This record gives sequence, C-alpha cells and structure tokens, in this order.
Amino acid sequence: MVGKIRRCPSDGTYTLNFSCPQCGTETRTAHPARYSSQDRFGKYRRRVRYG
Repeated sequence: MVGKIRRCPSDGTYTLNFSCPQCGTETRTAHPARYSSQDRFGKYRRRVRYG
C-alpha cells in the first residue's frame, strides 16, 4: 500500500482520498520520493529548489 496513503498538509489527517474529508483541501503523498544515486535530473531539481 506504499504510495496510496495520502496526508492533508493543513491538519495532518491521513486518508486514501485526494481531498481531505475534514477540511476539503488537496492531500499529498505521505511518503518521500525514492532516492537513487544515479539520479539524472537531481542537479536540476536542486537548482530549482535552492536557487
């Protein structure tokens, strides 16, 4: 079930829905992205994030 559990960023509720059942905001995945030492696009992602 990895990748199916979602979390509301505003109140922290865990759910399987794409919107929070309590506040109605859009949920995000509860798990971080997988790490790969051979990440081809990592330097571009870091450049966007940190400037």
